[in-house]
Amino acid sequence: MKKIVAVCVCPMGLAHTFMAADSLEKAAKELGVEIKIETQGADGVQNELTKKDIAEADAVILALAITPQGMERFDDCDPYEITLKEAIREGKEILEEIVNEL
Repeated sequence: MKKIVAVCVCPMGLAHTFMAADSLEKAAKELGVEIKIETQGADGVQNELTKKDIAEADAVILALAITPQGMERFDDCDPYEITLKEAIREGKEILEEIVNEL
């Protein structure tokens, strides 16, 4: 099973952050992909990705509207950078593309 980690963050960190995370989680479940998603928003950082999570991941997705806290954690990665809008509207298509590339 492929392992993917993601970070979703927007300026307010309310609706769009969690809509993007929900879309990616739903898509991962449909595709049989393991995913862990960190959200950053009004509530602070939730479900924070560890260095181990990132190192063990087959792919890293950054669904961003602003630069997330702890961006240096991804310095050794080649993340897939997408917008929150793309994550919300095209989550399944994006995950299918990533899995096919792996």
